[in-house]
Amino acid sequence: MLSITCLSCFAASSTEEVDSLKHAQPNVNDADTANINRLNKLAAAYYKINPDSTYYYAQKSIGLSTKIKYRTGIADGLLQTGNVNYFKGNFAQAGQNFNRAISIYQSLHNNRGVATCYVSYGRMYTLLAEYKTALAYLNLAFAIDKKTGDEKALTDCYKNIGIVYFSEGQLSKSLDYYYNGLFIALKNHYDFLAGEIYNDIGYALQIMEVYPNALEYYKKALHVFERTNNIQDIGTINENIGEILLAQQQYPAAVGYLTKALKIAIKQDDKDGLSSLYTDLGLCYAYENQEKKAIKYVNTGLAISAQFKNVYNQAYACIGLSTIYNLQKDYNNAYKYAMQGQAYAIKLGNLSVRASAALQLNKTLAGLGKYQEAYQLLNQYIDLKNQLKNDESIQKLTSYTYELNFAAKLRQQTQHQQEVNLVYRQKIRSQRLINTIFSIIILGMIVTLIVYYRQKRKQQVINTMLEEKNHEVLEQKTSLDEQAQKLNSLNTLKDRLISVLAHDLRAPLSTLRGLFSLLQDSSITHQQLIELIPSVLKKLEYTSDFLDTLLFWINSQMENFESAVKSFSVNELVAYEIDGYKDQAQAKGITLQDNIPDTLTACADPNSIRIVVRNLITNAIKFSKSGDTVCVSAALQDDNTIIIKIKDTGIGIPAQQLKRLFKSKVDSTTGTDNEPGTGMGLLFCKDLVEKCNGKIWVTSREGEGTEFLFTIPAN
Repeated sequence: MLSITCLSCFAASSTEEVDSLKHAQPNVNDADTANINRLNKLAAAYYKINPDSTYYYAQKSIGLSTKIKYRTGIADGLLQTGNVNYFKGNFAQAGQNFNRAISIYQSLHNNRGVATCYVSYGRMYTLLAEYKTALAYLNLAFAIDKKTGDEKALTDCYKNIGIVYFSEGQLSKSLDYYYNGLFIALKNHYDFLAGEIYNDIGYALQIMEVYPNALEYYKKALHVFERTNNIQDIGTINENIGEILLAQQQYPAAVGYLTKALKIAIKQDDKDGLSSLYTDLGLCYAYENQEKKAIKYVNTGLAISAQFKNVYNQAYACIGLSTIYNLQKDYNNAYKYAMQGQAYAIKLGNLSVRASAALQLNKTLAGLGKYQEAYQLLNQYIDLKNQLKNDESIQKLTSYTYELNFAAKLRQQTQHQQEVNLVYRQKIRSQRLINTIFSIIILGMIVTLIVYYRQKRKQQVINTMLEEKNHEVLEQKTSLDEQAQKLNSLNTLKDRLISVLAHDLRAPLSTLRGLFSLLQDSSITHQQLIELIPSVLKKLEYTSDFLDTLLFWINSQMENFESAVKSFSVNELVAYEIDGYKDQAQAKGITLQDNIPDTLTACADPNSIRIVVRNLITNAIKFSKSGDTVCVSAALQDDNTIIIKIKDTGIGIPAQQLKRLFKSKVDSTTGTDNEPGTGMGLLFCKDLVEKCNGKIWVTSREGEGTEFLFTIPAN
């Protein structure tokens, strides 16, 4: 722990390091310094959101600055590192960081940096309940800010000095500083500082037990912090609202706010917040008769505050434990913690904490039968409460509230008048511009009318001739376009059919012709013929199925084809197709499942859908092996379409081949039992589904199976 002996002399431990930098004029380019300054700005911005990120960016800045001897970057990084260290309770380390930063700032004559370090020191010593030291630092910063005319920094000083006086129990004086800072913040639109001061005023009103006004200020602060996503201060506001609800004996509601604040404090690693929150929650559980849980929570708060020497929270936790033991009528334990709480309260000098300590010690002594001492402490409690609610503080609060409301109305009126004046000036400018434009338009119209009149008569004859010619050309073009479209369609159809017949039907016919040649020449025996027949039949079976699909598809491409759209049962259609392939599936050891609900009715061409289902079931069986499952399922979707799924657990489709499905003819591969294929079936399926106003797609992973899905309109 560092102590102050001379406020103008700092960093004795780091003098040699600073001296080495004093005379080293940094020869760095703008890009280096800009990058370091950006890191320090990031560190400052993250302090209220994520202190760990602040520490990371500050350390990175210090490292880069040291390499190039950029002293401002080192000092800025040390300042941010010190802020994180005192926030996490590492006060000695924070003091070293601040001392080194102040020494560098002083060597650079950077008064703004020095003042900022003084403010950080003031905040840290306020946490340690060393109020004289805190005020000394803050007054030094105040003098610098007043001299430089930095109103934003001056507002922050007002706020922090107000916190010190509040912690000492001088509520009237703290309100003076709070409201002075608030007026400047509102005047200059320092929203973040205004939010923090709203919170501080609310806490002062909470101590004075003016709860409605306190909640009003907390809500103003919360509105600011939620708008700026300031996580740390949102947690503080939730804790303060929870404490008001605790004081008003609304324990379940208090637990809700305090739990929100606790989650934020844990995430932020906020030791100050954690210790007070555990005590608050413990008191809530105590009043709800959950004594074991209450003692556990308050002991946790006491341990954290003791570890990080936070006197205020140590006093609060000890008083909390004495409260719990008094509720249990365990006056011996209550006396122990009440005495500790009173000792911490006296050290703090805070009227509110001293009053709470006196009340619990009064209850403890009364429980132990020491009525005379209890009576004295009761009088002390009443006296402290009267000081908290003194007329001067209430009068100042009322006066400042009126002044604040008047200033707000004045700002609103001024802003409204400025807006009115601005609108008036804009209207004048707009009217002048409109007049000028209208004048130009009128002149232009006069000139245009003259020219137009001269040309119109000449143009009339020419236009008549052009209209006649254009009409003839358009008629010829329309006729030619229709003929070209018909020819293109026929040509495309012809190319598809020739490609299929030339490449995909040749193999099975060649096989059959070869078999008959062998029979004619008696080149094979009867036994060999019997062995060849199953494979030939299998090829012919697949060829026959393909021809059925091909002929139906060809028919669908014709101009006179009428799609027989009607309502049909999806379950009956699929069941019929599955029944036709059960024997084929059983022969391969494949389980064929039908999971179609009875209630689904589609509105499409059933023959087209039958062809699609048949092809997809055939494909699934073809690329599955013994022990696999092929499942056909369907469901009604929110957009009044039915989705039909054919899923198998077979060998799957390679990624490269999967990309080409439905786009062009693919090279067909044989099935798991050497079943042949044509590679055109999926193209036909896609065309038939789309003619039924549906869409088709596939998902597959090689080695894990394939799922084909398509949609059709529901009835």
